[in-house]
Order: sequence, then structure tokens, then C-alpha cells
Amino acid sequence: MTETLVVGIDGSPESLAAADWAAQEAVRRHAHLHLVHAWPWQHLTESRTLDRQPEADRAERVVREAEAEVTGRYPDLPVSASLVPEAAVPALLRLAEGAEMLVIGTRGHGALRDFLLGSSGQQIIAAAPCPVVSVRGSYAVAGSPRNGEIVVGHQGDADESRAVLGFAFEVAAARRATLRVVRAWSLPPVYAYSPGSMWLAEQLGGVEPYEKVAMEQALEPWRDKFPEVPVIEQVRTGSAGQVLLSAAAGAELLVVGRRIRHCPVGTRIGSVALAALHHAPCPVAVVPHAH
Repeated sequence: MTETLVVGIDGSPESLAAADWAAQEAVRRHAHLHLVHAWPWQHLTESRTLDRQPEADRAERVVREAEAEVTGRYPDLPVSASLVPEAAVPALLRLAEGAEMLVIGTRGHGALRDFLLGSSGQQIIAAAPCPVVSVRGSYAVAGSPRNGEIVVGHQGDADESRAVLGFAFEVAAARRATLRVVRAWSLPPVYAYSPGSMWLAEQLGGVEPYEKVAMEQALEPWRDKFPEVPVIEQVRTGSAGQVLLSAAAGAELLVVGRRIRHCPVGTRIGSVALAALHHAPCPVAVVPHAH
């Protein structure tokens, strides 16, 4: 079955950059690309009925122009485009159910309200069942080689990190790129480690060797599945967000995991993913952790 990559578009340069990035990825994966523009026309009031047609024409034009631009650059890529009459969040989350990944654009450094989809960007990233890739409009997507590395942040054990590492290895394999796996640890807090893990750390000679063993165990099945992918292992002391941003300074893509956190004001995506989305100079993939 052919994979599908879904891209949210709105006619902005940021969404076109996201579409171009996704098209390149779809070509590498021999996948299908689906462009989506969400236009909730039914929310227009009766008093604006006469103004609806110009808005409808604009929405149709956004879809046609984006599809024409992508097919013009990638004529052999199977592309479809649709205008969906609903709000962006439910539309993209519904389409993400059967997608390999969802790609959106961002206007650059700053708060999550700067996503092309507005404040809904955080909702989409927090709730999507598949990886969500955010692409900056300023990112040079057309043939930008950068340094050929995919950087992935590793945390937790082999089960928890399975989806994140799997996605990172797949991307690296498709790009024939080196994968840099980064695991950050810091002291304190000692209470973050269970008594069993602290005992094991003592047997191994400290926390850092324990973290290296945890990384090696998590990587083993993926090294076996993707033997062609060169892997660089990096265990560093410090804030996970800062360590990852430093490692991703010249990367093609930064991959981070997402734990679902519920709070009184809604669902949050976690501090590490948030730091990556705010400050990483390259596209960022946020992958739901395996349950």
C-alpha cells in the first residue's frame, strides 16, 4: 500500500515551503502527496453570504496554485489536492489518521501562535496520531544539502523510544544520511531514576555509562533493520533541549518525541519538543511516543 504524506496549505510562503519539503520526502519514499486547504465556509454568517463567493474563489485558487507548483517541480510524483469545508484542526487530524506524516509550515522563530495554522498548530502537533513535521518558510528547501545528518533525540527505554527511533532511521535510510542519536542527562534530579536503575548505574560505574547502555539497547533492533544507515551515538550532560539544538545546528532534520501531557488549559507537547519548534534552524519532526 502506498504511503501518503499530508500537507496543510494556506497560500502563504511558509505552507509552500512545507509542500516542497514534503514533496521531496514523498519522492524519496515513492509515496503519494496530498495537499489540504481547510476553509470552514459554513461558519460564515448569513450577513456575509454575498461576500462568500470571493472567499471561495480565493480558497480554490490556493489549492490549484499549490498543486500546480508541486507538480511542475516534481512531474512524476503522484499528487492530489483538496479543499475541505471544516476548521484546520479537525480536518488535518482526521486526515492524519491514515497518513505516514503530516507537514505544516511555520513563520520562524517565536511562539507557537506563529504557525501558519495559527494557535491551532500546537493542538495539531499535540494530538496527531502520526509524526508532524514543521518547516520554516526561510528554510532553503530546494536541494539544500546542509551536512547530511538527521539528528534524533533519544529518551526513555527501548519500548518508549521505538516510534521515534523508527521514524528517524526510516528518514535517514531514504536520504542515505548519517543518523546522529543524542541522549542528554543531567544531575540533579536523582529522583528521576528508579531505585533499580540507580542500582544498575552504580554497577556500570555511574549514570553516564548507564545512559550509554540504555541508548545501545534501544538502537540495537534498528541497527539490524537498517544496517546501511551510519549511526553516531552521543551522550551529553545538560538540558535535553539545549543539547539537541546544539547537535542540530547544521542538520537536515531534527526528530524529537512527544509525550502527551494534559493540563487545565489543554494538551501540551513537552518542553523538549517546544524548544525544538521554537529555535531549531532546520525542519522539526515531532513523533508520538509508542504507547
